[in-house]
Amino acid sequence: MFTKDRSTLSNYWEAVHHEWLETNGLGGWSGSTIIGTNTRRYHGLLVASIVPPVERMVLLSKLDETILIGDRRIELGTNQYKGEVVQPSGYTNLSTFDRHLFPQWVYEAQGIKLRKTIAMIHGENTVVITYQLLEASDTISLEFLPLIAARGYHTLNHAGPHINWDAEFGSGTLHSVPDGKTDLYIQIPGSFYHHDPHWFYNFQYPVERYRGLEDTEDLLNPGVLTVSLNPGDILGIIISTENPDGRNADELIEKEEQRRKALIINQPADEAIQQLVLAADQFIVERNIILKDKDGEITKAASIIAGYHWFTDWGRDTMIALPGICLSTARFEDAKKILSAFSHNLSKGMLPNRFQDNGDEPEYNTVDATLWYFIAIHKYLEATNDRQFVLQEILPVLKEIIDWHFKGTRYNIKVDDDGLLNAGEKGQQLTWMDARIGDWVVTPRMGKPVEIQALWYSALKIFSYLLEWNGQLHDAWLVTLSADKARKSFEEKFWFGEGRYLYDLIDENGEADNTLRPNQLLALSLPYPLVNEEQATAILKITKEQLYTPVGLRSLPQDSAHYVHEYGGDAYRRDSSYHQGTVWSWLLGPYVDALARFGNQIMKPQEVIANFTYHLNEACIGSVSEIFDADLPHHPRGCVAQAWGVGEILRIMKAYGLTAGIAQQQKEELLPA
Repeated sequence: MFTKDRSTLSNYWEAVHHEWLETNGLGGWSGSTIIGTNTRRYHGLLVASIVPPVERMVLLSKLDETILIGDRRIELGTNQYKGEVVQPSGYTNLSTFDRHLFPQWVYEAQGIKLRKTIAMIHGENTVVITYQLLEASDTISLEFLPLIAARGYHTLNHAGPHINWDAEFGSGTLHSVPDGKTDLYIQIPGSFYHHDPHWFYNFQYPVERYRGLEDTEDLLNPGVLTVSLNPGDILGIIISTENPDGRNADELIEKEEQRRKALIINQPADEAIQQLVLAADQFIVERNIILKDKDGEITKAASIIAGYHWFTDWGRDTMIALPGICLSTARFEDAKKILSAFSHNLSKGMLPNRFQDNGDEPEYNTVDATLWYFIAIHKYLEATNDRQFVLQEILPVLKEIIDWHFKGTRYNIKVDDDGLLNAGEKGQQLTWMDARIGDWVVTPRMGKPVEIQALWYSALKIFSYLLEWNGQLHDAWLVTLSADKARKSFEEKFWFGEGRYLYDLIDENGEADNTLRPNQLLALSLPYPLVNEEQATAILKITKEQLYTPVGLRSLPQDSAHYVHEYGGDAYRRDSSYHQGTVWSWLLGPYVDALARFGNQIMKPQEVIANFTYHLNEACIGSVSEIFDADLPHHPRGCVAQAWGVGEILRIMKAYGLTAGIAQQQKEELLPA
């Protein structure tokens, strides 16, 4: 399921659309296309997280290889230069790529067969590469060309004196400090080094051009490393920000292999689920917050990266993703650390929308992240029955949140007289539909958005039963009254009878917005629904007809005047189309929950999974893209690996007992003869 053969690999313009990703649990990564051409500024062999999980830098962009036999050179690397010049064309020597525990390639050319494996080591800014010479008639040499970027991951590099050309070499290890402060070690046992520093110019990154951004870069090569291999030999290379002296590449990769096998050992024997479990692991990272338990034991906090390559950890994304990323994979301690970490960053009853790079203060411009926290707590409790943690550590935090929402906090977030939650301030966008260009909010939703009311109602109900468990019966009764009031007002105000679905918004002037959007699904899918069965069936029917696609739900129907067919172009075009038809993968989670609860006659959950799983072998192999074009063929866009997309697909597969094979079989059984 996760293999590409020569028919794909030899087609350059197809192969560059498929990517691989390795991560290290610190926020760093290694990743490129499956043929080794970097097509993004974010691609790199070693992208290190200097202050986990942020301050990432593309340290080593590439390590291009050439096989030397006598006077023959067989290039294995592939680059695209300005003017769409592809040189060298090493991709023509690739026979297979597959993604299981690690990304792996097999090169075949002129009687030589070479297998390459790349692994990033958990908890380190370290990449290990192994080469096994499977077939050859004689000894060969491998020549390596390091191409250094040494820059922040959002920027691009150009030739100049800002990069240090000096390098030291000894005992098979090349050491440089290209930016003057960050060490780069490349250890190739038994190698020789020829120091010959110079620039390679005008690497072209076509994805950046598509995104309307600068798309060319210069990279520094300090020199060339060469090593000999005999048939059957295995060469292990360590690339790291730490000195690798005394370390063994085979031991590092073996330890990482065992760690990953342990993640999937108790999972169903289904490729899709196992790859999603491994993909989920890529998002869980350390965060520099020190936590103490009741015994004074100190541990590092954890968080969830929202998406690769450019997101950090976001409150909303973390809470939506957590049930799938942590609970469906039985990583309960990680879930606990994450929930605790976010509680330490509460401010005026709000959780951060996102943590920023460079030690800047967290941003709190969100109304829904804090409410999703209640849902995550609820699901954590269902999965673990850890009442002690929830009642002792988390319940006081939830009380503070509820109190602030009743008395009012930032951005006019306050419970209205009707019991519903009002939010909004001009120039701000507080819901997940959060695109903003300067002072222009693309989808203004000031007032009472439908999904915020669904989240608020479930938050009150969850808070009420936790108070009851804690013996605070009178307080629980008062909160229940508030929930009942919110429900009654919702029923009176949000049903759009003519359209047979829910209004998306009651705005700040009390006007109802009947735009058909997927936000209303949360009123069906959350722990405490706000609609009856007849309404739910009608909502699911129109959702399937106008919003559903195999890879997610459209954010707007095709007949809307604001509908955008394709997501792309410069920042203005992209942001203005982000929620105007663009398909979102994470929405399949609430859609399936709603189907399972109310709408099995509309569509079966197994159909949704069977329709979706082709995507796991489409863009970033084994992961889930953030968004897709609104129109067929729904090209993947945005982040190549998105936490809430992975989390929600994995969660519903585990929750409803669906593997890719079972889903496909059951789908076929549902089709008419």
